[in-house]
Amino acid sequence: MSVKIHYQNTHFITSAPDIRHLPADEGIEIAFAGRSNAGKSSALNRLTNQKSLAKTSKTPGRTQLINLFKVTDGCHIVDLPGYGFAQVPLEMKQKWQKSLGEYLQKRQCLQGLVVLMDIRHPMKDLDQQMIAWAIESRIPVQVLLTKADKLKSGARKAELLKVRQLAATFGGDVQVDLFSSLKGIGVDQLRAKLDEWFAPALAHLLDEEAGQEND
Repeated sequence: MSVKIHYQNTHFITSAPDIRHLPADEGIEIAFAGRSNAGKSSALNRLTNQKSLAKTSKTPGRTQLINLFKVTDGCHIVDLPGYGFAQVPLEMKQKWQKSLGEYLQKRQCLQGLVVLMDIRHPMKDLDQQMIAWAIESRIPVQVLLTKADKLKSGARKAELLKVRQLAATFGGDVQVDLFSSLKGIGVDQLRAKLDEWFAPALAHLLDEEAGQEND
């Protein structure tokens, strides 16, 4: 018996400046990361069919904390601070980077990383660093080339091929797909990937429920 995940039930739990302020390290977490203005908030809103689950902003760097959302029991989505060209002091950027690296390398319940990149500017240095951190920690990566609607079909396919070829050089489990919050491109594939990553937590819940029924 499988459990269907209703992503529209996702709700905000807490914000934390670093992993020491996050709830207990248990269950399964899937983290979303990306450069400032890569379309992370829009993707989370589209995934959950909610208009303002994640706050979208025209000002890059608005997400300065680790934001935790509950999808269902034992399953959480984590919105990591945007990185890159945000209009913030260098000291703050370095602090964010440290908390990002620490989260990726030390959080045991992290079971998947979604890295969002604007299809017109993919695989910048920090994007590659995020993927390298994840692979080092044996975490599978789903790259989403966001704002795919901004390019014509041929250019889209060419960019997808180029990024997939580069991703293959990293080793590790890295998948690359097109995504558009506006047009809904890639939303079903993203949900299917999250379902796959969350499956062990749901199986554990089913086992617990079956155990209680047998008591």
